[in-house]
Amino acid sequence: MSRRAQKYKERHGLGGEGSRDLENEYEDEVHVQDLQPQLQETLATVPAAPKTALPPNDTLGLFHNTFRFLFDSPNLESFIQTVKGDLFNRDYIKAFGDDDRRMAYCTRWTPARSLAYASLFSELTPVATTIGSQDSKILAIGGGACGELVAFSSIYTQMQALKEGDDAYTTKININLIDIADWSLISNKITSEIQKKWVYQNPDSINVSFTHDDVLKTDPSKLGLSDLDLVTLMFTTNELFAEDKAASLRFFQSLNRECSDGTLLLITESAGSYSHITVGTKKFPIQFLIDTILLGKDQKSGDWEVISQSDSCWYRCGNNLEYPLKLENMRFFYRLYRKKTST
Repeated sequence: MSRRAQKYKERHGLGGEGSRDLENEYEDEVHVQDLQPQLQETLATVPAAPKTALPPNDTLGLFHNTFRFLFDSPNLESFIQTVKGDLFNRDYIKAFGDDDRRMAYCTRWTPARSLAYASLFSELTPVATTIGSQDSKILAIGGGACGELVAFSSIYTQMQALKEGDDAYTTKININLIDIADWSLISNKITSEIQKKWVYQNPDSINVSFTHDDVLKTDPSKLGLSDLDLVTLMFTTNELFAEDKAASLRFFQSLNRECSDGTLLLITESAGSYSHITVGTKKFPIQFLIDTILLGKDQKSGDWEVISQSDSCWYRCGNNLEYPLKLENMRFFYRLYRKKTST
């Protein structure tokens, strides 16, 4: 065990890693009086069309071109309704169980997600800088549906266009999408479209890989956590804890141990009771559990610090959008953490 891992273990008093031990540990730490926001909210809304991302219709056009063949299919609406029912029942494995369902999801829900993500990323200056102004390595956990990929690429492309002369495309982004469902066909299609239509001047400036694996069962060393500049969990954390609470706690502890100083970690989930979680005998918003793991029980002694957060943030689609399917507004909470400097 490394000195850093041992130091963390001693600081937080971690014992065995059995499921019951971990649940007891965090049930003991989380009390009603601790479940109050410790930081002032920063973003209540994000813009429909941020300046540091491509115009929304460019993003919608990307999806329309990538899946043009689907819009003429008489089966598209049927697949969308099937996926909608699976999502309502929170049966994510079934919802994303084959390429037909996954493509239906990408045509119906991913476009609006991409617009919202691009807006949020743009408004969080450290995230936008990481995407567009420096060579960076990004891990999108649960990012197989490619909303994150399209948002990253939209910001990167726009920020290169805003640069002058030879400064454009001097930086590159490396994006790894990891997902329990096999989105490889779809991520390849969308990546190809991005490289052909958005960064055709230098298609290698956006390097994308897809890992078909369960992040809770993946050896953290294979994720390259120590080399990452940004980790995102966009509407994924709740699914992880629903799958396996103990493994999810261990995964977040691995972020504490392995991520390098200055690494950014962005988490979003639906605002409201949908994202409540039960640990032991208590039920509470999942963000407070994550804050306890990353920030420490006192919100100060943990390995991370919050640099921006909101418990209720809106993205509302703008006007004059060109897309044949419904686009929905989003209300979510987010936390942007930064790994502290080691002492």
